[in-house]
Amino acid sequence: MLSADVDRFVRDGFVKIDAAVPAEVARQCTELLWAEIDAEPDDPATWTRPVYWVGGMAQEPFRAAANQPVLLDAFDALVGPGRWHPRDSIGSFPLRFPHEEEPDDAGWHIEGSFTPPGESGFWANVHSRGRALLLLFLFTDVDERNAPTRVRVGSHMDMPPLLAPFGERGAPIMEIGARIDAASAHREQVLATGTAGDVYLCHPFLVHAAQPHHGDRPRFLAQPPLLPAEPYPTAGPVAETIRAALR
Repeated sequence: MLSADVDRFVRDGFVKIDAAVPAEVARQCTELLWAEIDAEPDDPATWTRPVYWVGGMAQEPFRAAANQPVLLDAFDALVGPGRWHPRDSIGSFPLRFPHEEEPDDAGWHIEGSFTPPGESGFWANVHSRGRALLLLFLFTDVDERNAPTRVRVGSHMDMPPLLAPFGERGAPIMEIGARIDAASAHREQVLATGTAGDVYLCHPFLVHAAQPHHGDRPRFLAQPPLLPAEPYPTAGPVAETIRAALR
């Protein structure tokens, strides 16, 4: 990964790797995803839901997509060599379709990454326990009209001060959603557009949101985590930006 890409990640909280997944591999992944849902690619009459959720997929095209050399190099650059777990699958997949019904999952948030004993739901703490990166794999072309993920640039620096008072235990994402929104509302918004095979590498504290699909073709995307080898990131730009935000 180029030093300019690392600098962009540190500044913005994300970096886009163009054509990280070969086009043919992305096409094979898309075919496998269509086979998982009760909708047909050439028949819009069968697109009966705004979102189809597909869990983890471990077939060979997905393993290949997750282990492209350009991505492995980027993981080393952002998290540190030997400090992340290789992926042998990809998931989960919010497959968004043009639909008049508005989905209820379009709020600004960060991803939770663990659940404390005796609790429920997804939580986050100031150290980003259980998540080194958020990965956005584009398996179809995504333009401005086809429900691209919305991203608040630089919002990864707003989250450590917000989470710090909750300490090691952390807080449930659903309960602090309004705080996450308010703390990052001043940030510039951009859209995660691109071509099938592009991958966005996002800081675990990057604030982002889905949006309703008002376009004309399905949008297939995966949003798996990169898991840290330790309980939380301790080196590299991910950990360094967390420490910097707390100074």
